[in-house]
Amino acid sequence: MTDNTGTWVAIGPAGAVGSIHRQADGFQVELYGRGRAGGVYPSLDSAKGAVHAALGPLAARPEFRAH
Repeated sequence: MTDNTGTWVAIGPAGAVGSIHRQADGFQVELYGRGRAGGVYPSLDSAKGAVHAALGPLAARPEFRAH
């Protein structure tokens, strides 16, 4: 499924944990409650993987909802 939106919100068991924003040079990851941005990734899949990895080794993969 192709999504033409520019923003995806990562939803975990406790609520929203971060977001991904489409940019000209890739996908910017923002992790909620963190002091800095999570970086820019070349693909949406790699950005989703980065959000999941930032949650820790035992965390369930969040659901990503287009907004």
